[in-house]
Parts: sequence; C-alpha cells; structure tokens
Amino acid sequence: MKVAVFASGNGSNFEAIAKSDELRRAGLEIELLVCDQPNAHVIERAAKYQIPVFINKLSDYSNRGAYEQAIIEKLKPLKLEYILLAGYMRVVTPVLLAAYPGRIINIHPSLLPKFSGLEAIPRAYESGDEVTGVTIHYIDEGVDTGPVIKQCKVVRLENDTEESLESRIHQTEHQMYRQVILDLLINRKK
Repeated sequence: MKVAVFASGNGSNFEAIAKSDELRRAGLEIELLVCDQPNAHVIERAAKYQIPVFINKLSDYSNRGAYEQAIIEKLKPLKLEYILLAGYMRVVTPVLLAAYPGRIINIHPSLLPKFSGLEAIPRAYESGDEVTGVTIHYIDEGVDTGPVIKQCKVVRLENDTEESLESRIHQTEHQMYRQVILDLLINRKK
C-alpha cells in the first residue's frame, strides 16, 4: 500500500509509522513525506529512514489551490492509495480532496467533535474535562469533521500537567495510527 505522509512539525507520528517493522511487513510503502515547513524536524526523521521529502511552502504560491495543485503533480506518478496526515497544520482544500476522495486520513488529539482545530491539547487541559483522547478520521471539506475511523480515550489523571497529558496523548496517537494503518493493509488484502 503506497502512501504519502504530510507533516509540518516534529514528526513523532511520522516516525512511529516509518519505523514500524510490522507495517512494512504488511506492505506499507511510504513513498514521500510532504512538508510545508522547510525547517521542520520531521525532515530529519524522514532522512533517517531514507524517505524522500517534498518541501512545499504555501508562501511560494499565489493561492492555496495552486499550492495543492503542485502537491498533486508531485504525487501523481507515485500512484498512492492513501495520504496520511500526521501533524500537518494546513486545512486541506477541495483541490486535494478531489484528487484523493475518501483516501486522506487525519489524526487529531481530541475526541472529536470536541476541541477541533488548533491547540486541541491545551484547550482540553484547560477545560478540566476528565477524559480527552485521540480521533483518526477521513478528511472532508470541514475542519476535523470527516467520518471517524477510530477514537480512543485518554483519562486525565489528578496530578497531570499539560505536558504529561500531552505525552500520553502522543503515545496513544502512535499506537492508534499504526493499528488503523495495519487494519487498512489487512482489509485491502481480503
């Protein structure tokens, strides 16, 4: 199963996917990392796994449609089955959605629909909610509104700091994303 991963920052979810022997054995091939931030740490992580990188800055284009069209042109020859968003901090527009309908998956650090959009973990922490979590979903034209694939709860502990809660959320993300991808790999072989 050929995929591209889109990321903007640190890339811990990207690395959790890239280093998984189980996913590789099941047939996952990461063809490309698409990154919109030329100094993002995820680029170093991609180099570590010999995964090609396409750095594409929105500021180099007159509009978001042209920006995404450049991505599509880069992806076309790869014949991808899915695009996996892993900390990609751009809202996907209808241009990319039309090129990969029902084949773009996102991971979000909350139990959607709660705390959609940016800064989900700090907002969940500040809310005082006893339970937050992680959602993996297909992308649609809204912000974090697409059909849910899987959700997992993360309980807020009495002595949690925002950092300790964030750490547990990220651990949950890494496990969940690998499992969802493995399920896709297994189900496509049936």
